[in-house]
Amino acid sequence: MHPAFSVIFFTVASGAGFGLFSLLFIADTFKLGGGFTSVQLVTGGVLAMGLIVFGLLSSTFHLANPKNAWRAFNRFRTSWLSREGVFAVIFMPLALVYLASIWFDAPQWLRETAGFLAAVLAWITVFSTGMIYACLKTIRQWNTPLVPANYLALGYASGSLLLLLGAVIAGLDTTPYIAMAALIVSIAAVLKAIYYFWIRNTGLTPTINTATGFTRGKVKLLDTGHTHGTFLTEEFGFQIARRKAGLLKIVVFGLGFVLPGLMLVWVFNEQNGQTAAAVAAFAGIAGATVERWLFFAEARHVVNLYHGAQRC
Repeated sequence: MHPAFSVIFFTVASGAGFGLFSLLFIADTFKLGGGFTSVQLVTGGVLAMGLIVFGLLSSTFHLANPKNAWRAFNRFRTSWLSREGVFAVIFMPLALVYLASIWFDAPQWLRETAGFLAAVLAWITVFSTGMIYACLKTIRQWNTPLVPANYLALGYASGSLLLLLGAVIAGLDTTPYIAMAALIVSIAAVLKAIYYFWIRNTGLTPTINTATGFTRGKVKLLDTGHTHGTFLTEEFGFQIARRKAGLLKIVVFGLGFVLPGLMLVWVFNEQNGQTAAAVAAFAGIAGATVERWLFFAEARHVVNLYHGAQRC
């Protein structure tokens, strides 16, 4: 599949924003590291919502007619894209109520209820984003529960690193934030490794034989029906060399998991903690961006079987 920058930015930014907001609520509820002040909580919440809003807006640039984006909301019963949009819209007012209850020192029950509901909706929204791709049976690399699991893990990993940076800047005890980030980043790394090993299994890929139903003999396409590239070959026929993909996977793990892990150790040792936390956060997001580009680039739609490919 052709990697569209607008969709890459959308999934990375919104995932980090939803992850940050959910973990910020947990940090506020349990007063981790001594607890953020009201101003710090609201600042973090506004930052998270900013990432979400800009991410959602960027997704409309991938549409041929962005003005028709509202139509995505009227297929809630059958479309994960519609569910994602609806849940994101419901999340916004609840998040604002939560932040307003902090700012104006509202009753604790209102603060906790709004924050909990917003955190749950954040999780559901990121899950729905992953399911947009996981429900597509025409793309084997996406049609797996590992996709929404990876979307959640990477989104919350980015959010945990941003939250750690906030804790360092606020002067809190960083131990619980380091432990949280280390756990989530480790889970994200394991899930990503499992996903990469899974998509390498060529025995699971559809072939021109399975597409045509002739499974006993060798089938070969003699004529694609066109002599030049088409919309289908450009959007669904994007190819990346195996060697390049392998190098990018090393970048994903080095930039997205190993470097943040080393920076967590640096923060724990309290040596230029703010710089190390900033490097960890930006490295994690950069790694997630490379991962998301590769996620699209390695996807092979079955339509390629009717345009010369022997397998997908």
